[in-house]
Amino acid sequence: MGSTTERPWWKDAVCYQIYPASFKDSNGDGLGDIPGILSKIDYLKDLGIDVIWVSPMFDSPQVDMGYDISDYEKVYPPYGSVEDMEDLIDASRGMKLILDLVINHTSDQHAWFKESRSSKDNPKRDWYIWKPPRYAKDGTRLPPTNWRSYFSGPTWEYDEHTGEYYLHLFAKEQPDLNWENEETRKAIYDSAMRFWLDKGVDGFRVDTVNMYSKGVEFKDAPVVDPRFYEQPAWLYYANGPRMHEFLREMNEQVLNHYDAVTVGELPHTPDPEKVLQYVGASDKQLSMVFQFDIVDLGQGKEHKYHFEEWKLSQFKGIVAKWQQFIEGTDGWTTVFCENHDQGRSVSRYCSDAPDARAPSAKLLALMLCALTGTLFIYQGQEIGMINVPPDWPISSYRDIESVNFYRAMAAQSHDDPAELAYVMRSLQVLGRDNARLPMQWDGAAPHAGFTDPAGAAAAEPWMRVHDLYGEINVARQVAEGEGSVLGFWKRMIAFRKAHRDVLVHGAFEGFGMGEETTFVFGKRGEGGERAAVVLNFTGEEQEVELPPYEGLVFGVGSYEDAAEVEKGAAGRTRRLRPWEGRLYLAGC
Repeated sequence: MGSTTERPWWKDAVCYQIYPASFKDSNGDGLGDIPGILSKIDYLKDLGIDVIWVSPMFDSPQVDMGYDISDYEKVYPPYGSVEDMEDLIDASRGMKLILDLVINHTSDQHAWFKESRSSKDNPKRDWYIWKPPRYAKDGTRLPPTNWRSYFSGPTWEYDEHTGEYYLHLFAKEQPDLNWENEETRKAIYDSAMRFWLDKGVDGFRVDTVNMYSKGVEFKDAPVVDPRFYEQPAWLYYANGPRMHEFLREMNEQVLNHYDAVTVGELPHTPDPEKVLQYVGASDKQLSMVFQFDIVDLGQGKEHKYHFEEWKLSQFKGIVAKWQQFIEGTDGWTTVFCENHDQGRSVSRYCSDAPDARAPSAKLLALMLCALTGTLFIYQGQEIGMINVPPDWPISSYRDIESVNFYRAMAAQSHDDPAELAYVMRSLQVLGRDNARLPMQWDGAAPHAGFTDPAGAAAAEPWMRVHDLYGEINVARQVAEGEGSVLGFWKRMIAFRKAHRDVLVHGAFEGFGMGEETTFVFGKRGEGGERAAVVLNFTGEEQEVELPPYEGLVFGVGSYEDAAEVEKGAAGRTRRLRPWEGRLYLAGC
C-alpha cells in the first residue's frame, strides 16, 4: 500500500500556484498584484482549489522576480501592501494560503547585507559567506572556488570595499545567507516565518531547501564543461552536513507551534532514500517536497538549456519511481508537472499543435489527478496554456537565467548563428518565461484580460502576452462548459476528491513500462479499491490492455464521448484515440 502515515489536511489538498506578476493586474499598470488575486478568489474556489500558493510578493528590487528579497516583512509596492495580504488571508473562502519561503539568500539591498558588506568588523559580517581571494602564479586575483552560478558565470562576487568575495549561488544581487551563524537563523525565523504565520498564513513552499548547509570547506568542482572556467558544483552545496539539523531546529523553534505545512524544493537529490530523510513524518523536517526528475527531463547534462530528446519510457520510469518511493514509509509526496520555472506541460510532454492542444491538456489532467500525493497546479495549466511561439526573439524574454545563458553562449560561440538557433530552441522548450506569460483570462479583451484599465487605458503588460490568447483563455472555456480543458480539470479534481482513498492515497503499479506510445498504470487502495489508467501519448490511435483487475468499470475519460464508446467495449483490450486517457474503477 501507500504511505503509512496519518492524513493531515494537506495530503488531500489540491494546490494552485500563483505567480503574482502574471496572474491579474487590477490597476492597469501592467503588473499583476494582490488585489488582482483577490478578484479571482471565487474562480479558484469554483475550480476546486484547497490551497493557494502565492510566489514571492515581498519587497524586492526584482532582479530575479522577487526571489531577491530586500524585506521579508513588507510587500513589493506595485503588488500591494501588507494590508492587502491580510485581506487575501481573510477572503480565502475556506481555502488555505501558503507563501514562498526564500531563505537561502536575500537581496543585496536587504538591510542585513548592507551591514554585512560595510566592514569586516560589522556584527553582521558573518551573516553572509565571505572569503578572501585566491591568486594565480602570475598574481591574477581569482575567486575562492570555480563554482558556476545557476544564472551563468561565477558564484563569487568581489567586493572592492572590503577586499573579499561573497557567495551567491544565483545572481550576484542574491548573496547567500550563512546558516552556520545561529543569530542569522534566529533572525530568519522571526522575520521570514513568524511574521507571516502570526497573520494566519498556513505554511510555506520552501525555496532551495537543501542548500542552506554548505559545510566549511570550499573546494573546486571537477571540470565537466571545459568551455568555461566555472563548473557545476552542486555536490558541494546541496544536502550539506548540517541540513537535517537546521530543518529540525526550524520545526522545533517555529513550525511545531503552528498547524503549518511545508513543501520543500529539493533539487539535485535523485536518491529516494535521501529524499525520505526530509519527508519522514516521524522526523519532522518537511511535510513533502518537489522532486525535480519529471521537470528535468530533456535538460542537458552540461547545462539545463542544452535540450535533449527523451523517450516516454523515461517519463514513465520517473513517475513510477516517485510514486513508489513512499510505499511502506511515513513519508509523503507531491504530484506536479508545471511551476514558475518550467516550460508548459502540454508543450513539453505532449503536443501543442492546434488539433492536439486540448486533448493533450486533458490527458495530462487525467493522469495527474490519478496519482498519489498532494496535487499542485500552476496558473494557466487548467486552461492548457502552452509555451511561447518559436519565432519569439530573445528580446521578448525577460528571465535573468535565460537572458544570461543566451549572452554567455553568444560570447562563447562568437555569435554563431547555428549555435544561437539551438539556444533559442532550447529556451523555447525549457525556458522559465514559458510559465511567466500573463494569464489569459479573456480572448476579446486587450492583453488577454490580464490588465484592468480601471477607467483609463491599461499599460502594456510587463511581459508579452501569448500570441494565441484569443484561442486559449478562461472566458472561452467557461462558455464551452464541461467540454473545455477548464471544465475537464474541474471534473477531474472533483473525481479525485470523490475517490481519494485510491487516487490520492493508493499504491502505484505500472504495466508495460517499456512501451513508448502508451502509459498504463493501476492504483490499489487499502480498502480493496482499484483504479486503472490508460493513456495514449501519441497523435495516432493505439491499442492498450487494461490492468488485470477484476470488476473494472469505466469512470472517466478525456474525450467527451468516452462513456458512450465504452458501452460497446468488452474484455481488457481498448483502442485509444490520439492523446486520449481513460480511468476505470473497481470496488469503489
